Amino acid sequence: MFKINDHIIYNNMGVYRIVDIRKEKDINNNETDYYILKPVYGNNLTIKTPVNCKKVFMRKIMKKEDVLSLIESLPGQKTMWIEDNKKRNELFKATLKKGEPIGWANLLRTLYLEKKEKTAVGKKLMKIDEDIMKAAEKNLYEEFAAALNITPEEVLPFIMNIVS
Repeated sequence: MFKINDHIIYNNMGVYRIVDIRKEKDINNNETDYYILKPVYGNNLTIKTPVNCKKVFMRKIMKKEDVLSLIESLPGQKTMWIEDNKKRNELFKATLKKGEPIGWANLLRTLYLEKKEKTAVGKKLMKIDEDIMKAAEKNLYEEFAAALNITPEEVLPFIMNIVS
């Protein structure tokens, strides 16, 4: 169980802070504990979700030392690019949904390298690849920003400074 003020990843929607844990009656009139979540970055959407909800993915964000270790490991990771559009799309969506920072980071590295290659020959990534890249960036940059105590906009320059 999380505590008030914990920062968590909520259902691949970004980093949220637990602002309260309340007991309320659910639709069956049973007493249930609920997390009250506020996004750390972006909108003002407050979320109330049962503590024991199995339908949504929730986990604590990474610690600073784990983020730094992951960043340092990036250059040695194999890319995930698959030429078959359908298979690639399935793999990328599954990687996004898993909610694991190492998967998001590898996904981003793969897409950045592919985009760089395509740009060099005057081509672009497919729209679905661009959309997946944006979702992975949002999730990973928010998590890294919260762990490193920087803004999401500072994450890419921070990573590039370490891996360059």
